[in-house]
Amino acid sequence: MLLLQQTTLAPKFLLFSKSDFSFKPCSSSLSTRLSFMDKYTKSSSLKQSQKQFQSPVLACQASTDTHDTSFRKDDLPVHGVSEVIVGVLGGGQLGRMLCQAASEMAIKVMVLDPLTNCPASAIAYDHMVGSFDDSATVQEFAKRCGVLTVEIEHVDAATMEKLEQQGVDCQPKASTIRIIQDKYLQKVHFSRHGIPLPDFMQIDDLEGAKRAGDLFGYPLMLKSKRLAYDGRGNAVAKSEEELSSAVNALGGFDRGLYVEKWTPFVKELAVIVARGRDNSISCYPVVETIHKENICHVVKAPADIPWKIRKLATDVAHKAVSSLEGAGVFAVELFLTKDGQILLNEVAPRPHNSGHHTIESCYTSQFEQHLRAVLGLPLGDPSMKTPAAIMYNLLGEDEGEPGFHLAHQLIGRALNIQGASVHWYDKPEMRKQRKMGHITIAGPSMGIVEAQLKSMLKEEGSESQTAVTPRVGIIMGSDSDLPIMKDAARILTVFGVPHEVRIVSAHRTPEMMFSYALSAQEQGIQIIIAGAGGAAHLPGMVASLTPLPVIGVPVRASALDGMDSLLSIVQMPRGVPVATVAINNATNAGLLAVRMLGVGDTDLLARMSQYQEDTRDDVMKKAEKLQTDGWETYLNP
Repeated sequence: MLLLQQTTLAPKFLLFSKSDFSFKPCSSSLSTRLSFMDKYTKSSSLKQSQKQFQSPVLACQASTDTHDTSFRKDDLPVHGVSEVIVGVLGGGQLGRMLCQAASEMAIKVMVLDPLTNCPASAIAYDHMVGSFDDSATVQEFAKRCGVLTVEIEHVDAATMEKLEQQGVDCQPKASTIRIIQDKYLQKVHFSRHGIPLPDFMQIDDLEGAKRAGDLFGYPLMLKSKRLAYDGRGNAVAKSEEELSSAVNALGGFDRGLYVEKWTPFVKELAVIVARGRDNSISCYPVVETIHKENICHVVKAPADIPWKIRKLATDVAHKAVSSLEGAGVFAVELFLTKDGQILLNEVAPRPHNSGHHTIESCYTSQFEQHLRAVLGLPLGDPSMKTPAAIMYNLLGEDEGEPGFHLAHQLIGRALNIQGASVHWYDKPEMRKQRKMGHITIAGPSMGIVEAQLKSMLKEEGSESQTAVTPRVGIIMGSDSDLPIMKDAARILTVFGVPHEVRIVSAHRTPEMMFSYALSAQEQGIQIIIAGAGGAAHLPGMVASLTPLPVIGVPVRASALDGMDSLLSIVQMPRGVPVATVAINNATNAGLLAVRMLGVGDTDLLARMSQYQEDTRDDVMKKAEKLQTDGWETYLNP
C-alpha cells in the first residue's frame, strides 16, 4: 500500500508491507451498506434485493499501530455493485472464474485454499493459505467475509453449521452441503421429494451387495458415498464374481458404499439452476455432456433433444434445487433413457463444468449468476445469446512438460478458430486427465461448431476448414429453374450473405430432399429459398420437414403461365407455412431473406436501409431526367 503524506516540502511516500496490517471486522451497519446503493441506483428491484440481505458485513480492513494516518481504505466510498466481501472455500479453476466474473462488477472475492499458487490466487482480492476442511482455519477465514460460499462441496459441513449458528451468512446453506457431499444421503433426500432416480440401496457387506445384484441385475454400479467426483468413487461389477474386486477398488465397505441399478441411458444431460436469496429459480438451457474416462470432456449447448424432453429435464432440475436450502448456482446432472425418461444422477451446489460455456454463450455466465445469487442481487438472464456452443475440456494428455507442450499446441490451433475462446487455469503441475483449461466455440449452429472443433483437434499440417458456412440455401427442382433462381443468388451476393445453390427435386430425388431439409438447420442454414414450377411441391415438402423459414418462388412453366405453381405454393395446409413471392420473382425472395436475417444482424439491416435509399435515389434521378429531357428524348437518348 502506498500512502501519500502532505508536507510543506516535497511529497513523501511511505511503503507498508502486508505484515504491517491485520484484519478486523468492519462495524458498518445495514443502513450504511445500503446508502451507496440508494444513492447510485434507481433500480427498485436492486434495492429490494439488498434489503433482503440482512447478514452483517465484515470487510477486510487494513490497520496499523505504528503509522498514524487519517487515510483509511474503508473510509472511501464503495463503487462496486456490492460492498460485501465474498469468501470462497476453495481456490481452484471455479474459484478463479468466480474472481474473473467478480472483477467485472468490482465485487471483492477472497479465497481459502491450501496451495499458495492455486488458480484463483493471482486474481483474487485476497488469498488465505489454509485448508478449507480445517475447522479453525475456516472459522478464521469467515471473520474476514460478509458471505461464505463454496467452489467445492468437500468442505467441513459441521463447521459451516456452527458458523451459521454464530450468525455467519453461508450460501448455500450447510444443510445443503451436508446432503450433497454424501451421495447416498443425496439420493435419499431427492427420493423423498419425488425426484425420479435410478433404483439404489445401501450395502454394508458382500452379502448385501449380492442381494442388490439379485434385485437390480448386472451390470451393477457401486459407488462411494463421499469424496466421489470426476469418475472417482465409481466401480462397475459385470457379474456377481466381480463384486469383491469392485468393492476393493472403492476402498472396502468401511469407506461407505451404496449401489445403483444400471441405467442404460442414451444421453447424459445437465441443467445449471440458479436460486436467489428470495427463493426465485432461474434455469439455463439443457446441455448434453460427453464424458471421457468418467470425466466431463465435451459439453454441447443446447442439447439436441426434443422440446418436451428439454422441458421435462428443466422441470426435474427445478424441483430438485427447490428442495434444497440456500442461494447460489447448482448443477443438476441427468440421464435420458431410451424410453424418454429423465432420471437425476447427482447435484453439485456450485458452478460446474457443464456451465463453463455460459461465459461466452449466455447473457449471464454461471459465475456472475452465482455471485448475484449469494449477494442477493437480481438474477441475470440465463438464455443463450448464440444459437450454439460447444465446450471442450483441456485434459492433461501427458505428465509434466510434454503435457504442457501438447496443451499449448492445441491452444495455438484454437486461436485460429472463429468463435473460439481459450481459458487456461494456470495450474503449476500437469498430470494426465487433470483439468488444465477449456475452450468454448460459439457459432450459428451445432453442426458448424462441431466441425470447427474437429478442425481444431486435427494435427498440425492437416487441412484446415476454411469454407464459409452458407446462411441461405437456394434449391430448385431442375436446372431449368436456374435462370430464374439466379436472381436470388445475385441479391444475396450483393448483400454479402453466404449461400449455396443446389438442385433438389421433390419428385426425382425425394431421398435427397428429405436429407437436405432435415439437416439444413444443423449445417447452419437459416433460411431456405425453394423454386418450383408446375405442381411445385418442393417448397411445401421442405417446409414440412424443417423448422426453418421457407420462401417459395413460383416458376413459370410451359403451361398455365405459372399460376399452377403459385396456387400450389400458397395453398399449403395449416401448420405448414411457406412465404411466397410473385411468379418468377426470385429477386424479392432474396430481398426477403436478407430482411429476415437482418432481424438479428444490424449490419444487414443497415445494408437493407442503404439499398432502399439507393433504389429511391435511382427512381428520383429517372424522374428528374424524364422531366428535364421529355419523354421522346428519354426513350431515344
